Amino acid sequence: QVQLVESGGGLVQAGGSLRLSCAASGRTFNSVTMGWFRQAPGKEREFVARITLTGGTTYYADSVKGRFTISRVNAKNTVYLQMNSLKPEDTAVYYCAASQYLGAIDRMHYNYWGQGTQVTVSS
Repeated sequence: QVQLVESGGGLVQAGGSLRLSCAASGRTFNSVTMGWFRQAPGKEREFVARITLTGGTTYYADSVKGRFTISRVNAKNTVYLQMNSLKPEDTAVYYCAASQYLGAIDRMHYNYWGQGTQVTVSS
């Protein structure tokens, strides 16, 4: 089992920044990719960004490319999502997830999920 705990969400004005953190514990050695997803009210959960835990390669959804940055500190078992130039449409619950598949971007390939953290961007 892998436990994931997100933190760092909150209320911010449009154009502002937030940094989300995801702390992993448990049997983390089987996970090779960490991802961030988000779910807005009435919408499906969507991919935001992912990072591989060995090479550190990253991949982003087009909607956040150039504004969000995913990073990790393996020694701390922690993944971050730096969110800049936030827009009202970024408002959602943000989830951290772990995958055994290298480079996964499909939520079906993620088998461990955090409880989520709310991000609200006001206009």
